[in-house]
Amino acid sequence: MKKLCMAVMALCLLSCAEKKEEVTLSGLQASNFVAEVDGKTTGLYVLKNQKGMEVCVTNFGGRIVSIMAPDKRGLMRDVVLGFDNVQDYMTYPTDFGATIGQYANRINQGKFTLDGVDYQLPQNNFGHCLHGGPKGFQYQVFDAVQPNDQVLELSYLCKDGEEGFPGNVQCKVVMTLTDDNAIDLKYSAETDKPTIVNMTNHSYFNLDGNAASNAKHLLMIDADSYTPVDSTFMTTGEILPVEGTPMDFRTPTEVGARINEYDFVQLKNGKGYDHNWVLNTKGDINKPCAILKSPESGIVLSVYTNEPGVQCYAGNFLDGTLTGKNGIVYNERASVCLETQKFPDTPNKPEWPSAVLRPGETYFSHCIFKFTVE
Repeated sequence: MKKLCMAVMALCLLSCAEKKEEVTLSGLQASNFVAEVDGKTTGLYVLKNQKGMEVCVTNFGGRIVSIMAPDKRGLMRDVVLGFDNVQDYMTYPTDFGATIGQYANRINQGKFTLDGVDYQLPQNNFGHCLHGGPKGFQYQVFDAVQPNDQVLELSYLCKDGEEGFPGNVQCKVVMTLTDDNAIDLKYSAETDKPTIVNMTNHSYFNLDGNAASNAKHLLMIDADSYTPVDSTFMTTGEILPVEGTPMDFRTPTEVGARINEYDFVQLKNGKGYDHNWVLNTKGDINKPCAILKSPESGIVLSVYTNEPGVQCYAGNFLDGTLTGKNGIVYNERASVCLETQKFPDTPNKPEWPSAVLRPGETYFSHCIFKFTVE
């Protein structure tokens, strides 16, 4: 009998060992992303391609949690900032990896007028509405469907009046990890009332994979001009040339080379780079609008979009108070964000490319993050 009991115990231990939860290539456990928010369940979704690249996404905020990309030695590095559990995403208000909406970037004083009707949005950033307000898409639970290992479909219904935006807006994001190591992001939306839509992804990239300083990362932005901001980060309405300024990234330049030249008022206003560039690519999805390189890892990120602008944010407000995956502390300027978008405050600047969406129309935005090695 004693031998029988020992055998049963051994079988139980073996069974438990076999049921031990699998860990993703980036070290994440799916169970750490399960929670209930407003009656919806959150989870972790893993995309893999034939080359061994892995992308992990949570439907809480439609966030890219990790991206494992190969470096010049063939080693896999996690090249985005984020947390290893959903609770931290809910506790600490950040935009790490998030799907941003209903309107990415800022709207002046949270006000806009559409078809003669005035709308007031939340004023959550220096008196302006930033990234759809304090309860924007990045804090909502998307419905998720994963048809195969390389595709994830996320959808969210933004109800009429949510965060002050008009219309019931049905939004969708299709994330595809291609076999040429690209993350293809397709955004779409439809509405039953005239409204404004501007969606993007807010991944914080660090191509060294260690969240150290971004200063040595080389950046190219294909833009002859940019939209300057005032001391509250609001666009002034001007479009100014980059020529002869620290905003000129038409040839690859170290992010840290000129970022502290606060004699240039735009860097003082932005605490560094936190600006929208007016792209020369003019919606051509086949031309890279921006390229970020790490000389240390050899990883190259090329960004493609059909949008007119890209916001480059150099992590100026990271301050060492947040600890992310693998216990890494996120210090100032530990990343570079490249957010493809309509220009900031476009609803109040009718001369800029429109963000208006009307019933019967379909909003469509396309962004590709492609990873190669140099």
